[in-house]
Amino acid sequence: MTSSPLTPRAPSFESSPACASSPPALSVEFFPPKTAQGVERLRQVRQELYVLKPEFCSVTFGAGGSTQEGTLQTVQEIINEGHVGVAHYSCVGATAASARAHLTRLAAMGVHRLVALRGDLPSGFGSSGEFTYAKDLVAFVAREFPGQFHIEVAAYPETHPQARSYPADLKAFVAKVNAGAHSAITQYFFSAQAYRRFVDDVRTHSVDIPIVPGLMPITNSTQLLRFSDACGTEVPRWIRQRLESYGDDQASIKAFGLEVMTRLCEELVRGGVPGIHFYSLNHSEAILSISKNLGWLSK
Repeated sequence: MTSSPLTPRAPSFESSPACASSPPALSVEFFPPKTAQGVERLRQVRQELYVLKPEFCSVTFGAGGSTQEGTLQTVQEIINEGHVGVAHYSCVGATAASARAHLTRLAAMGVHRLVALRGDLPSGFGSSGEFTYAKDLVAFVAREFPGQFHIEVAAYPETHPQARSYPADLKAFVAKVNAGAHSAITQYFFSAQAYRRFVDDVRTHSVDIPIVPGLMPITNSTQLLRFSDACGTEVPRWIRQRLESYGDDQASIKAFGLEVMTRLCEELVRGGVPGIHFYSLNHSEAILSISKNLGWLSK
């Protein structure tokens, strides 16, 4: 039977130079579950992903601190499991006093790495607090807790959706770094060229911190397109059309997504990225499959 041009084929990567190399520094992002069942499921997912020996595992923080306790509990579990737990902290709505209290609690837990974000003000939330931008939080952490935290910030190779322009967004990123950031993780993308352009542009501003590409595996087309439209990530026309052609055929979507993400990782690793950060959405299967394709797991 002749394969349709739209039928995904099992990718073969054995001859790839990237496959023969050691894996880059890997890290994984989770979100705090809202149910007991979700908590238990995430424990299982973490155990499955620990085989990759991640440099750290980060946990998101809800807008206005809506998942604050869940974030703290999940980070504490990661630390108790013998791994580096990293807490996200969104400063929107926070005061200097509340930020100081939260960061003091993190330090007491043994958290030494922080993803410092502005965050979006949730609907119905009152004041935006004392921090206008992420750079204000970075400066606060660097000043109030010197040497206590390795500060990660967000980077947007395809421009933050609320930015006035690409140059304005680049300027905002440089300001975060100059305020005291030690490294950055990008919003997910599908174009290695966009990532390389962003890094090159940043370097012209004398910024030399590691900028780690953040990647989201393709497992659900509806979810991916919705997320991408909301956060400003460009889904290339050929990917969007291919996903739409599969309709509800989840097996084909996953096979195609695996091929796309493996090739992207391969290209990024060949280009010498400082690491890869996976947005897991609290699932392990796709990340493990990508890693196996690239020779980062035994076959």
